[in-house]
Amino acid sequence: MRRIIKIAPMHKLIKRAGAARVSEESAIALSEILEEVGLKVAKEAIDFARHAGRKTVKARDIKIAAEKMLEKVLGR
Repeated sequence: MRRIIKIAPMHKLIKRAGAARVSEESAIALSEILEEVGLKVAKEAIDFARHAGRKTVKARDIKIAAEKMLEKVLGR
């Protein structure tokens, strides 16, 4: 599968989190994970939009889907 999220921003993100150095493998891994999570959130958001009778996915759909996913992961 073709990568959607580029690697360079992953290096910057990991450094912003406090890393002194970032390996290429870690940047690639983060990119893959964020794409996977992003797709799951987007699919859930599409369901919310459809349920509301809309074809357009709005920011609130994404936010609700992300919160729902985090609740599952964090057990809240």
